[in-house]
Amino acid sequence: MNTMDRAAYLAEIDRVNGEGIYQPTWESLSQYTVPAWYADAKFGIFLHWGVFSVPAFGSEWYSRNMYIQGSPEFEHHEQTYGPHKNFGYKDFIPMFTMEKFDPQAWAALFREAGAEYVIPVAEHHDGFQMYASELSKWNAAEMGPCRDVLGDLLHATDAAGLTRGVSSHRVEHWWFMGHGQEFDSDIHEPMQLGDFYWPAKPEPQHMDLFSTPTPSEEFLTDWLLRCCELVDRYQPRMVYFDWWIRHESVLPYLQRFAAYFYNKAQAWGGGVIFYKHDAFAFGCAVPDVERGQFAEAKPFPWQSDTAVARNSWCYTEGNVYKSPREVLWDLIDVVSKNGRLLLNVGPKSDGTIGPEDSAILKAVGAWLRVNGEAIYHSHVWRIAQEGPTRVQEGQFTDSVAKTYTGEDFRFTCRGKSIYAIAMACPADGVLRIRSLARWDGKRPAPFQGMIDTVEVLGMERQPVWSWEDEALVVHMEGLSTDMPLVVKVNVR
Repeated sequence: MNTMDRAAYLAEIDRVNGEGIYQPTWESLSQYTVPAWYADAKFGIFLHWGVFSVPAFGSEWYSRNMYIQGSPEFEHHEQTYGPHKNFGYKDFIPMFTMEKFDPQAWAALFREAGAEYVIPVAEHHDGFQMYASELSKWNAAEMGPCRDVLGDLLHATDAAGLTRGVSSHRVEHWWFMGHGQEFDSDIHEPMQLGDFYWPAKPEPQHMDLFSTPTPSEEFLTDWLLRCCELVDRYQPRMVYFDWWIRHESVLPYLQRFAAYFYNKAQAWGGGVIFYKHDAFAFGCAVPDVERGQFAEAKPFPWQSDTAVARNSWCYTEGNVYKSPREVLWDLIDVVSKNGRLLLNVGPKSDGTIGPEDSAILKAVGAWLRVNGEAIYHSHVWRIAQEGPTRVQEGQFTDSVAKTYTGEDFRFTCRGKSIYAIAMACPADGVLRIRSLARWDGKRPAPFQGMIDTVEVLGMERQPVWSWEDEALVVHMEGLSTDMPLVVKVNVR
């Protein structure tokens, strides 16, 4: 590790902002517009990987939970690895080898899945950097796998034609390891800047905007430097933040970072920042809904992030996986409402992506190769959805599997085509699309255009269609599938 001149770097950050288009104020940052390349994107891959992949127990919050006395992680840790004072979280690092990591194979899999961008977690709450850093020796280039795994993956995704991004969850590290100081563990004072567990402050009882203890200037300055180091070292086009950046103490540092990133990203086609919970003034970045969606279409770009596993973001030996159909339902619903889906997979500690994750990605990709024109480069139609099933709006709503009927449709459009995506195939093979009913010149109708042709993507024979009973009726003789169907309606 080359020790960074922190004061000089801070001065450089402020110089760039002082001379740039964007200043660290909401008034200035409100000039921001989403770049065209992201406005047209629909599907990305998220990656939660790290030291927590070694125990592969519970979730990616293992490093916190293993120090909470009485928790399942605490009990598992003592039974499996012994007392915390003898074997702490740091002792997993030598076991985190990623010896089978093949970034080109990962990139090929993401490409096969139909993804357009990739956002690996560069640093999670545990404080272990998955990249080469001048700010701490506790990083993957110097410990564990002893390689710049983030950089290697981003180079591979570039070669595969995927857009690169990074994610930082560092800000939660302020309190993430704090429970380890409540008993005889390997987390104890004195700790100082640069130490792995530092600062390990008490966890707030209520995670509100003004919770205490308030992060210190030293910690927040270090957070800013780490974020800017990611920008300068890897030139990401997207930066994702987890929720705690909304804390009132983070605000001036967040604004400094946003201005710096947007100013620097001008050189590589503009950048995107994702945020949650109104951490940014509206319009200054792209809102993200964690494990959830909006119920209605929005006039602004937004993102939904979820995972192939229902219970964890990282690989665990007890992961409960979603079906490919459920993932596609999320993608279709989100895109119909002007959103993008960021789908997470959790690699194993040896550097492989498990067969369950791979199978889901490949199944999604197979569907997109047939039906992708309804997703890629598509736009919101004036009607987003039809049918009895509505998604519950808000975060953390994907704990229960969704169920759609043969009456549920989602709509997109592109050029002269309207895509009516049937979320489920009716038992009789007849699709009744009421939003495309023929206008009789009298009653109000959502569609008053002229239809030229109707086809179902992936079918060799053209379906029989007609207007009947206030609906466009499409007969699909002999077709049966448990995956969504795309009806392509070309208008004159």
